[in-house]
Amino acid sequence: MPRELLTDTFLNLRDRFRARARRILGNAEDADDALQEAFYKLWAKDYEIRTEAEAEALLFTAVRNSSLDAVRRRRDKVPLDAADRLPAEDRRDRAEQLAAVQGLIESELSETQRYIMERVEYGGLTQEQIAQELGMQPATVRMQLSRARKTIRELYRKRNL
Repeated sequence: MPRELLTDTFLNLRDRFRARARRILGNAEDADDALQEAFYKLWAKDYEIRTEAEAEALLFTAVRNSSLDAVRRRRDKVPLDAADRLPAEDRRDRAEQLAAVQGLIESELSETQRYIMERVEYGGLTQEQIAQELGMQPATVRMQLSRARKTIRELYRKRNL
C-alpha cells in the first residue's frame, strides 16, 4: 500500500515536481533525471506512508534534495580543457545562487515558514489553501511568508556582499 500511494502521488503531481526540479537545476533534462533519482530512492525504501499528504511531502523533499545534489555535482566538475580559462574571481551561476538560497531556507527558517514558503513557491498553492491545511488564518500565512522572504533576502545579502 505505501508504494502504491507513493507511485500514485508521484504520477498525479509529476508536473509540479518537475517544475520544482527545473527551477533548481535550470533545464528540463537534468530535472527529469533528478525526478527519476528521487522517486527511485524513495520507492526502494520501505516507508510507512499512510496518507497522500505524507507521500507528497516526502516526494517534495526528495526531489529538492536530489536536485541540490545534482547542482553540487555539477559545480564540483571542471572540464580539464576549461580549467585554464576559469575567471580569477568567483562568479556564481544561477544554479549556485539558488542552492545558496535553498540552504538558507533549510537552515534559517522555522519549520512553519519553510513549509509555507515551499508550498507557495514550489507547490503552487494559494495562501488560503495553505491556511486551510495548517488551520491558520490567511493573514497569518501571509505574515509568515513575508517574514520568511525578508529573512532570506537579508541573510543572502549579508553573505554575498
